[in-house]
Amino acid sequence: MRGALGRLLENIVHPPKPVAPARIGNPDAVVDCAVYAGGSRRFGSRQIPYAEAARLANRRGAFVWLGLHEPSLSTMNAVAQVFGLHELHVRQAVSGGHRPGVEVFGEVTRLVLRTARYVEHDRLTADSEVVETGDVTVLVGPSFVITVRHGPVGPLREVRQELESRAEVLRQGPWSVAYAVGNRMVDSYLDVAEHVEHDLERIEEETFATERSSEFTHIYQLKREMVEFKRAVLPLAEPMSRLLELSEVPEELRPYLVDVRGKLARAADRVAGFDELVTSILQARLTQVSVDQNHDMRKIASWAAIAAVPTVIAGIFGMNFAIMPGLGSRFGFAGAIIAMIVIGGGVHRTLKKSGWL
Repeated sequence: MRGALGRLLENIVHPPKPVAPARIGNPDAVVDCAVYAGGSRRFGSRQIPYAEAARLANRRGAFVWLGLHEPSLSTMNAVAQVFGLHELHVRQAVSGGHRPGVEVFGEVTRLVLRTARYVEHDRLTADSEVVETGDVTVLVGPSFVITVRHGPVGPLREVRQELESRAEVLRQGPWSVAYAVGNRMVDSYLDVAEHVEHDLERIEEETFATERSSEFTHIYQLKREMVEFKRAVLPLAEPMSRLLELSEVPEELRPYLVDVRGKLARAADRVAGFDELVTSILQARLTQVSVDQNHDMRKIASWAAIAAVPTVIAGIFGMNFAIMPGLGSRFGFAGAIIAMIVIGGGVHRTLKKSGWL
């Protein structure tokens, strides 16, 4: 009984960590592996070990799409031996977090894209996460394409399913995967931009409302999130242009890549506009705070001036002198009170008329 109670308390204090489900048929980090030829997936939906898939692709004139999620160094070394990857590919794929770009090592082209996802929230606070990002590395070879994803954002299962339904694109070989992944990433940028625009509209309404909160740290938070989003979108323009210059890219795919570049330009324009708008809203809010503080200081100074009237009168008549005007009069106290009210009221009226109160 004690043992069961002790284990129960231990689970409450230190809850067990969830165990990721084991991947069947492939080493860990392998999400999916398939052989494609003639615009369709071979061997049905069955997942094939990548070493066997590489041999099948070489014999049949097809290509392999191997999808990895946060692989370890040992896993990437094993993959590199099968597909002949450079050691730089291994180190870069394991580490993740790289800036968007395109690099060519021999027959392998490395394309890095940042993933982005909008995080739903009821209201924006000082610690709200608005945009969650990750990255995807696409290694394109003559008969294979390897996608390595880091972070929970941007799963490629839907990309694979959509591409498998477009045989005319899939026939273009490994570069069709690079196009499909890039297209999905850019579409996600536009989707995030649309949600962020709604957040900005709400902040604008709050900022210029008649009754508004004195808090504006949530605007700083949105500014930080926009910086992260901008780092995902804007640097991708140059790599997308370089892709169109590579001779390895099939001619049939170039119009699709041009379309992706056009959508990326729209996303970049919106992100740049959002950054400027957030800065403008933040400056307007800081100006409002400064004006409110100045108005409060004027009110404080006004009431201090009004309070100074009875203080001065009471201080004068409180001096310890034997002979003072009105000191022995029966109307002295009433006269002092009336003088305080009349003079204080006059000061209040003057300050009210000038806009200080």
